[in-house]
Amino acid sequence: MPRKKQVRSEQTKQDILNAAGSLFAAKGYDAVTMREVAKEAGCSHTAIYIYFEDKEELLHELSIPALMELRLQIEEKLSGKLEPEEALRQISLGFIRFCLIHRNMHRIFFEARSVRVDEAEPELEINHVRNGMFRLLMQAVQQCLDLPEGSERLLSATRIYFYLLHGIVGTYQFSEESAEELMDRLLPTFREAIEVLLLGFRAQHAPDE
Repeated sequence: MPRKKQVRSEQTKQDILNAAGSLFAAKGYDAVTMREVAKEAGCSHTAIYIYFEDKEELLHELSIPALMELRLQIEEKLSGKLEPEEALRQISLGFIRFCLIHRNMHRIFFEARSVRVDEAEPELEINHVRNGMFRLLMQAVQQCLDLPEGSERLLSATRIYFYLLHGIVGTYQFSEESAEELMDRLLPTFREAIEVLLLGFRAQHAPDE
């Protein structure tokens, strides 16, 4: 009996997470209530609190494991095995692929309860993870463009670079093509977009002759 109860408990928890993910993706994090999640999951509005304290805990449970997986991929590209420009290219394409795979949730992963990327000590754990990844992207941009560490120019360039990646993903958020189909068809275009932006950065930050 205890084993069956544990299995039911784990299934209920997963049902709640699935319901929360679907509702967050469809309506946006702020518009969804715990009561709605409970109803969608098929449990009572009181029972849901046995498993999750609040919406923030649901957000963390849904987002952090996936974001940590992406962070590990970025760290591996920055391990020194690749030239800086190639590392940034691979980080960029990996980010695009990750977000296309998770296209229903990528805005939740990166935007729900988000704070400024330069906030040193954000309150929520998920924002520590997000800002940590942004710092890794900033490191990749810095090494590629040789901009001064800690400079406003570097922060601005990294923000612009993130806008490019985020915009690419947003363009195909509702596409019926799979992530792999999109990557296969549009990889040359994604590569060209990255190259054009890097050329623009280099021209802008080139020393005056």
